[in-house]
Order: sequence, then C-alpha cells, then structure tokens
Amino acid sequence: VVATDAVTDDADDPAIWVHPTDPARSLIFGTNKVAAPAGAVVVFGLDGRTRQTIAGIDRPNNIDVEYGIVTGGRAIDVAVVTERLQHRLRVFEVLGEQGQLREIARIPVLEGTQGEAAEPMGVALYKRPSDGALFAVVAPKTGATTNYLAQYRLVANAAGTFTGALVRRFGGFSASRNAEGELGEIEAVVVDDELGHVYYADELHGIHKWHADPDHADAGRELAVFGTAGYKADREGLAIYRTGAGTGYLVSTDQVDGGSVLKGYRREGTAGAPHDHSDVLFEVTTSSDETDGLEVTSVALPGFPDGAVVMMNSVGKNFLVYRWSDIRP
Repeated sequence: VVATDAVTDDADDPAIWVHPTDPARSLIFGTNKVAAPAGAVVVFGLDGRTRQTIAGIDRPNNIDVEYGIVTGGRAIDVAVVTERLQHRLRVFEVLGEQGQLREIARIPVLEGTQGEAAEPMGVALYKRPSDGALFAVVAPKTGATTNYLAQYRLVANAAGTFTGALVRRFGGFSASRNAEGELGEIEAVVVDDELGHVYYADELHGIHKWHADPDHADAGRELAVFGTAGYKADREGLAIYRTGAGTGYLVSTDQVDGGSVLKGYRREGTAGAPHDHSDVLFEVTTSSDETDGLEVTSVALPGFPDGAVVMMNSVGKNFLVYRWSDIRP
C-alpha cells in the first residue's frame, strides 16, 4: 500500500510507533545500515515520507520501540537501536507531537568480548508487566553455541536518561552453515511482553523460544524450537500480531530473493501445549526483496483498518507497508 522513501545506502530494520490519541500521526522508524557518518535512523510518516534523519550512527542494525517507560518523573516512549561498530545501544525518546526522536542515552553492551562477538546487531525491548522494568535483549554478530544473547536492564535515573546493567546471557545457537559453508547468525529477536516470551531466529536452523523475564524460575530452560523446515532462505524478521488477550500470531520472514515469504505461527500455542508452535497457519509471498527486518501492529491505522505489516525491501533500499487484511484475510 505504501513504499517509504529510500534510505541512502542499505535499509535494514523497521519499527512502528503508534500515536496514543491520533493514529494518523503514528510513525515508522527505519535504519540505514552503514558506518558513520551515513549510518542513520530515519523517521517516516505513515505516508512513507521522511520526517527526520538522525545521521552519524556507526552502522545501526536493528531498532525496537517500547511504551510508557518512567524516567525523570514522567512516562515516555522509547526507541532503541544497536550501534554495531561502537558496541552500544542508542536510546531515543519519541517526541510524538513533533513526529521526531530525541537521543537520551548511549549504553555500552557486550563488554569483555572481542571482534564480531562484541558487535550488537539484533535488539528487542521487554517491559515487565509486574513492575514496568525495561530490558533489552541483544544479539551480537557472532557467538557461541550457548549463551549467545545478552540481556540488559535499562535503568532510568532522575536526569531522564538510562544506564544499562547486564542481567544474563542465554540462548542456544545451532552454528549451522549454508551450502557455501557460511556460518549462520542470530539477528531477529522479538519479545511478547504480555505472555512473557522472547523469540529469536537462528537463521539456518529454526526459531527459539525462552522466558523473557530473567528472574523467572524457569529462565534457564529453552521452551521450544520450531520453524526448522520449509524455509527457502534465512529466517529473518520476527514480530507479534495480537488478536486478543494472549492470542494472535508470531510472524516470521523467509528471506527469499525477489519475494520474501511471511509465515504465521499460533502465538498462544495449542490447547494444553502453550509452547507448541509447530503449525504454520499461513504462508504469504510478498513483493519485498530479501527482507531482513519486519514489524507488525494490530492497531487500526488510517488505510490499515486491521493493522499494518512493515517489511525491509532490499532492492529499493526502503520499507514496504502492507495491510494486515491482505496478509491474513
């Protein structure tokens, strides 16, 4: 339905921010994945036109949004992006009335590691329902077969900014290789705040599921691995589409050249087996080329009555926006 303006070099990952009172003023954030000075976060309106470009970010990869985070005595919405070549997170406040972002923190991550294992790519935010604590789950460029992911608590202070504290390493990695012998990686991560689960895509193997709360009694155990067959290319973007309390879809991207495929899994699992996501409920070929990043929302937006799907489009260096009703009628 909408194609955003192109970024200058290499589009990678989108996020959607929904305005609390006026859906027409909602925003799409996207990354331009190159080294500084051209590396940038770009803010688009729902019409796809560029509203703001924040350049000088040293190879930004993924971006995610969280709502209602209390800092400096007020609640704000935040967008967090990985800055791969500076080994840190960049934290922005969403200025909804202005349709822009304002930087409020830079948080080092993956300290004590070297090389590509110190370079953050994927990120997903988690707001714990019990106390409102904010966490970031970070996926580096490379990692071991155990404890691949790093989870940080982002702690607000009176000055209205954040610091980060590592709370755990977790997550298995298959270390699978493709036909050319190239090692896969983990980039796409998404958290289901309501149900308390984190999913991540092991590109050449499957989708892994863990508890998102690092303090959960069962936080050290993997809950499921699924999506291990039926992909023509890498498993990339992940997103949650909500149909009701605890129900909906986990949406996954098959990164097919010329026409990426969306696959939908049951968010709530099956009756009596909440971690059974083996069934593919839908499979839709799109016009998006070699999609890396993906985002969805179930909130009604102008022109998108059942919500929207935003997909990175490699050949156009931009992001394509689809009606949910065209993906899942």
